[in-house]
Amino acid sequence: MLKQRVITALVLVAVFLAALFFLPAVWFAGFVAAIILVASWEWANLSGFESPLSRLFYILLTAAGVAAAAVYINLLPSLDASAVDSGAVFNLLLAGCLWWAVALLLVQGYPSSQILWGSRSLRAVMGLLVLLPAWVGFSWVRLHPQGEWLILLIVAVVACADIGGYFTGRRWGRRKLKPAVSPGKTWEGFFGGLFANIIFAVALWFIVGGNLWLWLAIIIPTSLISVLGDLLESMVKRHRGIKDSSQLLPGHGGVLDRADSLTAAAPVFALALYASGMGV
Repeated sequence: MLKQRVITALVLVAVFLAALFFLPAVWFAGFVAAIILVASWEWANLSGFESPLSRLFYILLTAAGVAAAAVYINLLPSLDASAVDSGAVFNLLLAGCLWWAVALLLVQGYPSSQILWGSRSLRAVMGLLVLLPAWVGFSWVRLHPQGEWLILLIVAVVACADIGGYFTGRRWGRRKLKPAVSPGKTWEGFFGGLFANIIFAVALWFIVGGNLWLWLAIIIPTSLISVLGDLLESMVKRHRGIKDSSQLLPGHGGVLDRADSLTAAAPVFALALYASGMGV
């Protein structure tokens, strides 16, 4: 099992890095869209749509949403990165971040909050609100002159939150963060992941330079929201009564199981980047 997990992880990393550094920014947006569509197949199941036909319909609905977002920000039909409307991007990112503020209330209120989102149709809408802002966030950040490295920064922040949270929680974890949603997460682990990212921000400042407070203003919200992305998917899976979003990735479950934190982190990071004046 461990060997399978390692092999899968290495393949995923290699494919992701190849797409990130060798595809032009516009085509990387297409690569992310493909991942989003695979994730939408899984979210259809989380929503309660089990038949292949209904799940295919949800993929088409998500594809239409991605296409509409691409047209709105002027990435389609021109496929010209320089023509992207940053104001339109800001509107979509802001809407996505407002959704995550609502998601925080839903997770905090679980299981009582099920009355608000427990139906199949509302969970389907929830999936679109998770996936589409993630596509906008990753695609827009990649358009930045240093976009490849900023995308890696998003991944690194999420990894620091996960690793710091895991080891801190395992060593000192006592108080449960939200046991009804994810029994293994603790407040100690939560703050451990946050502290790991503060250290990461300071280290980045030493290495790269710039304004330390600006790095913190971008990295800390991204770190915090990444935990919510994990909790939200855990909440929906618990409601659905399943452990993994799919078995697509040997040893890892589904795409959503690996990317749940990233779906929340990407739009928040992108909006913070935009607000900092470091955007495209």
